[in-house]
Amino acid sequence: MDLSVVIPIYNEEGNIPLLYDRLKGVLDGMKVDWEMMFVNDGSRDKSMELLRELGRRDPRVKYLDFSRNFGHQIAVTAGLDHSIGKAIVIIDADLQDPPELIGDLYARHKEGFEVVYARRRARKGEGFLKKFTAKLFYRLLSRITSIDIPLDTGDFRIMDRKVVNVLKQMPEQHKFLRGQISWIGFRQTYIEYDRDQRHAGETGYTYSKMIRFALDGITSFSDYPLKLTTMAGFLVSGVAFLLILYALYSRLVTGDYEKGWASEMVSILFIGGIQLIGIGIIGEYIARISHNVKQRPLYIVADSNTNEKQTHENEKGKKELEDNRD
Repeated sequence: MDLSVVIPIYNEEGNIPLLYDRLKGVLDGMKVDWEMMFVNDGSRDKSMELLRELGRRDPRVKYLDFSRNFGHQIAVTAGLDHSIGKAIVIIDADLQDPPELIGDLYARHKEGFEVVYARRRARKGEGFLKKFTAKLFYRLLSRITSIDIPLDTGDFRIMDRKVVNVLKQMPEQHKFLRGQISWIGFRQTYIEYDRDQRHAGETGYTYSKMIRFALDGITSFSDYPLKLTTMAGFLVSGVAFLLILYALYSRLVTGDYEKGWASEMVSILFIGGIQLIGIGIIGEYIARISHNVKQRPLYIVADSNTNEKQTHENEKGKKELEDNRD
């Protein structure tokens, strides 16, 4: 198989038919052996019915149906686990990322690049707040991490099989794939494009999910928040020390003070602020350690039309990589 296209699905019944038609037209025109790997991430609409119908009509259409919603990054991970192409494309189903760009991505990949990602020049149909927060997040992440995570990029990209095989050795529960792919290395480049507005339906990325996604990215690739807590501790301790001197001066020299004021101010500033902030940040890291230690499966597949032999070969290859690593 030359090319696999991984598409996570969550309530995309209004986009699936057109997405399939556009993808099929592009892939057939590329003259390669291909497959589409749809991953239904607990959709509540008719998305799964449409995928089953496509699978009956076209044997190159594969699907995985999760037992519940596990999240976008986990859905992409499952698609990578079950795909068999020498090169793998990740694309969302909302048609904001144009399938017609896959030909250009594949051409750059054939030039020798293991990863070719799509960098957004413009983002149509998105509000100012979403674009501003996204821009702020990626630039903040770039400043506090030691790896070079490309700015203004999503998951839309093409990867060589060797990159996917390395990703399978990274079993973090809280996935941040674009950061993991950057961490892996190899030769990477980009193609710029203008992102379209969503064709139909509503985005599944609410602001709360975006915040959780941002936390996953920061805690997975940076310990800067812990260092920031330490620096804040020294700073507030210094301020508290100055207040202690002022309180003692008021008590012993000027006599201008209220009874109990000094101890109350010092306690609130020194203990309350630092401890609450520090415990919260440390708790985020500990929670992620706890989730990884439990070693629960990343996802549960309720239904699939993927070939059992293909799945067996994927597991065999994964075990061989683990044995070589050991």
